[in-house]
Amino acid sequence: MIPVGKEGFIRKPPKRVDYLLRYTRDFPLAVVEAKASYKTATDAVQQARIYAEMLGLKFAYATNGADIIEIDYFTGTETSVADFPKPEELWHRYQAGSGITKPQQADQLIAPYNMIGGKPPRYYQQIAINRTVESILAGKRRLLLTMATGTGKTIVAFQICWKLWSSRWNRTGEYRKPRILYLADRNILVDDPKDKTFTPFGDARYKIESGEVVKSREMYFAIYQALAEDERRTGLFRDYPPDFFDLIIVDECHRGSARDDSSWRVILEHFKPAFQLGMTATPLREDNRDTYLYFGNPIYQYSLRQGIDDGFLAPYRVHRVITQWDAAGWRPSKDEVDRYGRAIPDDEYQTKDFERVIALRARTQAIARHLTDFLKKTDRFAKTIVFCVDQEHASEMRQALVNLNSDLVAQYPDYVARVTSDEKEIGRGHLSKFQDLETRTPTILTTSQLLTTGVDAPTCKNVVLARVVGSMSEFKQIIGRGTRLRDDYGKLWFNIIDYTGSATRMFADKDFDGEPTRITEEEMSECGETGATTETIPEGQEPPPDEEPGPVIIDPPTGEPRKFYFDGGQVEIVAHLVHELDPNGKQLRVVKYTDYAAESVRSIALTSADLRQRWADADKRSEIIAALNERGIDFDQLAEQTGQTDADPFDLLCHLAFNAPLRTRRERAQRLRSERKDYFEKFSPEARQVLDELLEKYAEHGDAQFVLPDVLQVPPISAHGQPAEIMKLFGGPIPLRQAVNELQGLLYAA
Repeated sequence: MIPVGKEGFIRKPPKRVDYLLRYTRDFPLAVVEAKASYKTATDAVQQARIYAEMLGLKFAYATNGADIIEIDYFTGTETSVADFPKPEELWHRYQAGSGITKPQQADQLIAPYNMIGGKPPRYYQQIAINRTVESILAGKRRLLLTMATGTGKTIVAFQICWKLWSSRWNRTGEYRKPRILYLADRNILVDDPKDKTFTPFGDARYKIESGEVVKSREMYFAIYQALAEDERRTGLFRDYPPDFFDLIIVDECHRGSARDDSSWRVILEHFKPAFQLGMTATPLREDNRDTYLYFGNPIYQYSLRQGIDDGFLAPYRVHRVITQWDAAGWRPSKDEVDRYGRAIPDDEYQTKDFERVIALRARTQAIARHLTDFLKKTDRFAKTIVFCVDQEHASEMRQALVNLNSDLVAQYPDYVARVTSDEKEIGRGHLSKFQDLETRTPTILTTSQLLTTGVDAPTCKNVVLARVVGSMSEFKQIIGRGTRLRDDYGKLWFNIIDYTGSATRMFADKDFDGEPTRITEEEMSECGETGATTETIPEGQEPPPDEEPGPVIIDPPTGEPRKFYFDGGQVEIVAHLVHELDPNGKQLRVVKYTDYAAESVRSIALTSADLRQRWADADKRSEIIAALNERGIDFDQLAEQTGQTDADPFDLLCHLAFNAPLRTRRERAQRLRSERKDYFEKFSPEARQVLDELLEKYAEHGDAQFVLPDVLQVPPISAHGQPAEIMKLFGGPIPLRQAVNELQGLLYAA
């Protein structure tokens, strides 16, 4: 997906292999890249390698129909061969190369996927599934899959379990189905898979809870808390022998279980004989190093950036909105007291302190007002999740949004809802309706921590950050709430609306592997209105890291609230900036859309003369336009931003990229009429009139008017007769097309 214009996105053309050689329906072995016969087989080698490596295959073939080159990733060789190998031959070579030589293991590796009621796994999911099963069969006991949120880790886990379960794999080699434990740290992370994705397991499923020990099932689900021990009880996990489970799948494994100092680590260590598969969305970082040390390096990784590039995940725009208090800090006046009459300690409070140390009602209401206005300008029924600092903040934000949207709340009482742990079943009901594709409400959910993971909301279009997010792991989980694509519901992209600077800071992290399509930064007043656009950000807009010391906090007397609550004050404005990726696609930087367009043009053409020469050729002009579209350059938006709606796109690009004089379309048309009369005199009077009318259409509406034969059916050209009759004026359709192409070439020749 790439952005085009203000609101649109388009898909990049999908990559397609020429031929994929499968040993079974679900187990591909090789890719074939075929070139035309006038090319050589070596011309196909590089493309064959690219596809083989993308698909995780060990064999690739490059051919021009006569010659065949085999690429063997096991041996690292390229060899000319007389013919393609037979399926059994290639399968035996694969077994030998991978070390899966026992007949039973081979059958388990190619066991079919479960396709009941679902689509076949995507290409990267197939790689993850087959690579995991192969690693287990090879005896690797600690495994890790790193896959971005929204890429279908649950589907991958299900198909791994199904292949092993249906083929009766187990770690002892007995003739029985394996016992598998699916482990996570939140009920929603085990309840959803158990009750939805894993339903084909039927009665083999069982959730360990309420202190009950059942040993007669095969597909177990549990949260750590149900198994763990503490000072009040002996861990339930001890009621299961260490060798009871054959495989343990740990979902969101970066959140504690594998940490050296985690109280949950003992559970994994108790079941040491079992094969253990960790699944996470977060690449290696300092805060999850223990996870990687425990499970080992990932056997497969699929990043957020890959998912967006492949068109499987929704891209996003990031709106950076700043109140004055977030930009410059907030400091109480002398002897300022909070709503409970307590003196507020004198210090300069920053974004990281808001709603943790000092609750600022004016700021919460300003954020709510700005968000309400944003939805009014876009779509008031766009599903939106607002991440707040804590449950109390989520409650205040909910109330502010209710009052600001009272017209809709009167019609839809659940238009805004809070979903936190305090709501329990009520919150679960709101969440379930929010996730439902067919329901309009609740539209806005306010939460603190509960919805950061495990919430599959395919139609969520707005992810709102009203709290600082200090952890990259958590940040990726949060934005993952919006990455699901639903073309059938018009969900092709989503917004991240950032009121704390968290998104801007995270995107600047060199280890962040995804890219926002556009970041805007808006000034906001106390009432939540957007202010003027500027090109500088006031000092101190970005909140310092969480680990920096904050203001000195005086503990209130017993029974009093922990926070201070300030209900007065006025919130003013800041800035609106656009952040774009640099040409290498690695870092974000502040850049105007027009500057970005100019740079994109210079990356395609070195000089204005070079651009003019290529633009004059219709085919080359189409290539340039397509290349600019791939970079998200939209001519209508450029014309609007520069105020040059009468300029030809070519002149506008030359002006922005090379500082060339700017001409209007009419000036260019008049110059052609006066300087190249010889061109028009080659044609009959009526044919000249058709060309002149075509040129006038260009002057009024642009070069889209040169499309043949459509333009022949539009007045005043259509007054000359049917398209066939007009073509006869030029000697037929081919001479007419040549005449129009020459007209365009001359139009851009000077």
